[in-house]
Amino acid sequence: MSYSGSPYGASTLLVIISSIEHGGLAIAAFSAARFAECAQAIADQAADLAARGWIPATSGNFSLRMDEVHVAVTASGCNKANLTPQEILVVDLQGKPISSGGKPSAETELHTQIYRRFPEIGAVLHTHSLNQTLASRVFAADQRLDIAGYELLKAFSGYATHDDRIVIPVFANSQDMGELAAAIDAYLAREPITHAYLIDGHGAYAWGASMADARRHLDALEFLLSCELELRKLRA
Repeated sequence: MSYSGSPYGASTLLVIISSIEHGGLAIAAFSAARFAECAQAIADQAADLAARGWIPATSGNFSLRMDEVHVAVTASGCNKANLTPQEILVVDLQGKPISSGGKPSAETELHTQIYRRFPEIGAVLHTHSLNQTLASRVFAADQRLDIAGYELLKAFSGYATHDDRIVIPVFANSQDMGELAAAIDAYLAREPITHAYLIDGHGAYAWGASMADARRHLDALEFLLSCELELRKLRA
């Protein structure tokens, strides 16, 4: 059941009574206007990424932080090339669905893991471009890719010179998202991850403080992976 409306306007507040647990109602409130804004931004981003061929079939998933405790994320199984705002759901920071109308992406746990770990992060993009997928296979044995010497490193927040170095971890793929999230947590307990990682045979995750930042990081990663793959061929 849901109720919309508030003393401040019909679209200001949306309250969802999502489930009954231990004899009580689980209630979540969030801004309907903010949800609509996030849903449209995700749909727009999906259309552009699909046009680039980075999310073939029903692959990929995207999310935006709505507030301190809610995330807007793509629904499972939808074709992102034709994604509509109606195919965006709301989950809490544990990945539990708040809104009705679909099932969150199976990889929602990897999105919410990033939001929990990094409170400053506002957007997460997961794509399956050819370069990302190939690089994830090529560098899987090393479990990481060190990228240095490129002017485009300055596209990543916090990087100021081509002399900087970014480490892109490569995690073993798993259909068990809990297992994969645990592997990422174990890595983060040893060292930080800056802006992106790869999953072997799967694709890339990139994030940023805003959708624009996340997309810039993803674009920079895509170009640098292309450079590294081409260099590997030239040096062979």
